[in-house]
Amino acid sequence: MIRTDDELQHGVFEEFSWEPRIDISKITVLAQNGIVTLIGFVRKYSGWAEKVAELERLFEAEGKDHRVVLDLKEVKLVDRDAVRFLARCEAKGIWLEDCPAYIREWIVREGPRTELSD
Repeated sequence: MIRTDDELQHGVFEEFSWEPRIDISKITVLAQNGIVTLIGFVRKYSGWAEKVAELERLFEAEGKDHRVVLDLKEVKLVDRDAVRFLARCEAKGIWLEDCPAYIREWIVREGPRTELSD
């Protein structure tokens, strides 16, 4: 089932909003022409790996009806777990748009590993 932009935006926002350890006021969720944009900052916390896994499942489900694109234009700082997440996304066919060169090089070195640190 193809979801509208409003449904996509609401679905992604809901995934973040129920998690009390994420300050949703620091995240903006936009959807336009089937493309969801997340803008903001999320700090790591105990249990964050489960949320990343849920986000990956959401991307996989949406990828059946939409092309999933992660626009990294605004990304300035990542850690190893974020790079591994991006590598797994790319391995699953998710397009990484405007990926900074240093992140691209790191993705190539790390590859799509499955382990996450908590």
